[in-house]
Amino acid sequence: MTAQPDGPEDRLRRLTTIWSRAVFPVTSTSLTRPEFERRLLPLARRLSEALRARAFDAAAGEAVGAALGDAHCTAPEALSRSLDCVDAYLVLYCGEDGDQEDLRARCARLQHAMAAGFARALRRRTLAEQEAIAQAALRAQGVVAQALHASEARFRAVFEGAAIGIGIADLEGNVLQVNGALLRMFGGSEQILRGRNVRDWTHPEDAPQVWRLYEELVRGEREHYHVEKAFSRPDGTVLWTNLTVSLLRDPDGNPQYQLALMEDTTERRLLNLRLRYEATHDALTGLPNRTLFFERLEKVLNAGDGRRFGLCYLDLDGFKTINDSLGHAAGDRLLVEVADRLQGCVSAPREMVARLGGDEFVALTTAVDSRREVDDLASRIMNALVAPVRIDGRELTVRGSIGVVEGPVGERTAAEVLRSADITMYRAKSAGGNRFELADPEADARAITRHGLTTALPAALERGEFFIEYQPLVHLGDGSVRGAEALVRWLHPQHGVLGPDRFIPLAEHTGLIVPLGRWVMEQSVRQAREWRERHGDGAAGPLRINVNLSPCQLSHPGLVQDTVDILERTGVTPDALCLEVTESALIGADDDLLKPLHRLAEMGVDIALDDFGTGYSNLANLRRLPVRVLKLDRSFTQGMQQFPADPVDLKIVEGIVTLAHSLDLAVTVEGVETGAQAEQLRVLGCDTAQGWYYARPGPPDRLHELALADATG
Repeated sequence: MTAQPDGPEDRLRRLTTIWSRAVFPVTSTSLTRPEFERRLLPLARRLSEALRARAFDAAAGEAVGAALGDAHCTAPEALSRSLDCVDAYLVLYCGEDGDQEDLRARCARLQHAMAAGFARALRRRTLAEQEAIAQAALRAQGVVAQALHASEARFRAVFEGAAIGIGIADLEGNVLQVNGALLRMFGGSEQILRGRNVRDWTHPEDAPQVWRLYEELVRGEREHYHVEKAFSRPDGTVLWTNLTVSLLRDPDGNPQYQLALMEDTTERRLLNLRLRYEATHDALTGLPNRTLFFERLEKVLNAGDGRRFGLCYLDLDGFKTINDSLGHAAGDRLLVEVADRLQGCVSAPREMVARLGGDEFVALTTAVDSRREVDDLASRIMNALVAPVRIDGRELTVRGSIGVVEGPVGERTAAEVLRSADITMYRAKSAGGNRFELADPEADARAITRHGLTTALPAALERGEFFIEYQPLVHLGDGSVRGAEALVRWLHPQHGVLGPDRFIPLAEHTGLIVPLGRWVMEQSVRQAREWRERHGDGAAGPLRINVNLSPCQLSHPGLVQDTVDILERTGVTPDALCLEVTESALIGADDDLLKPLHRLAEMGVDIALDDFGTGYSNLANLRRLPVRVLKLDRSFTQGMQQFPADPVDLKIVEGIVTLAHSLDLAVTVEGVETGAQAEQLRVLGCDTAQGWYYARPGPPDRLHELALADATG
């Protein structure tokens, strides 16, 4: 087995060697192959850098495609072989240390960019050639006109020696003379062309203005015109030309002849069509790609009033697992099979299917009854995925989630339609997958708002948009304020004040909960220091602050050190802080997860088990948890709102309180809203409580007022 090159430069040169060997035989150049290889080396280096760049830049691929044209690699085979080399070897030699799935996706996008850059460069070159030909045509027109008046011999030399096709006709359109180049273009004899009328060459592909321009010219209203025109050859094939027709006048200025100059552009047109196809179709499946689909969708959405459309956005369930377990080759074969099945689902001219990238596909219908048609299309797609796919002797079950969008055209842009379909598809995936869901504007709005909040979270923390409200913890025995729970709020510029239920899950998902939780702890501990400086440590004990600790914070390695640093910076003793951890976060917790809590408890920080009674409590866990406080969930107090209170709830609370006190644990109850509840909980032996009966969450000075009221009561 051949050893791989040692370093990145060696691998890059190996890629360049393979590339040059593939492309050099189909390139018209005076360079030797080693010289040609040295010319390709910087192009390969630019592709390698674009592949591994932090942010993808399509301009690099486009520049490489354009540079191929400058290197005289203008044959269709040169582009095709270049794309094959990039597809097969770029990731192999230049991306071995990266995420292979992401690198393969980037490689595919680079190939599309190369094809687009190659096409644009070729078009610029074509336009330049056309301009040169047009200038030559004008010069030839002058030469021919002079030759007709001055010297038939000189005219014949120019006429026969021209590299472009030249024909002369009278004002009625009868062909009088043609040169050898024109005969070769049509592939016939002079007798076949001479004597015919130019109107016989009408072609179905003619642009509408071609014959209008012709009529204006023979009437003497214009001197020349330039168009792209197709002709039918005698053998039935199509000849595409750049056609320039000029009016020749006699010495008195009267129209006399028409002169046609033709450049054969058939091969160039076929190449452009091929490049267009490659730029608008997926290389793996042959389906239309994202570019072509967006063109079609935008055309549909701008079609006018009264029309409707339906769109199905499909994402395969569990495709990454197949790629990871069986490899990308098997994943590619699965995608090809899925594409074939989807293609079989769209048979009507008003329907199309495309691959957007990865394992995402989209189907579009523009039927009059689009709601019924799109539901039927989604069902056909789901049925098409039922049969397993057999790959390498394995039968793979294919499942998919589909987001369906249907409605009238003209109300949304293509980007908005795709965003709604994408959101709906993920809603179907969250519901278990293997199903399709219809778009819901309200659900879309919630998802968009949720995404907006997620992206705004980091900047909100930097701009100081968060603030803390405090809800007092009241001793049920004497009614004194013993401390408060810190509850973070977000003063959003557009949405106003948001409670933690709106953004804490988002912060958990993004990891921002760690710096946000650190900020809440530091602000709350500073507030606890201010309270202690105002009230001191009275008979009822010092005021304490309770701070919620999320599961993400609990598993963060810097939790203990961050807590120590905050206490030291603020000059507050550990007994002023109580960290609340939800019971559900500790279900099944191992010793490593509990170790930070044990260290904090050993320092003197109290640990409270929040929402106790809602997490399928295993009371035996209390022996291994370093908790000092049990916080009963508000669901226990709700049963005490009625009179008489539910005896079952009373027995449960009484049993929990007895157990907690036997383990030397304090009991706090949440959600106290009435005096009857407070009295009942006091009788049952609960230690502290919080809820709207005492005070709603508010600014820190509010707690000071309550504490003063207790002191003077």
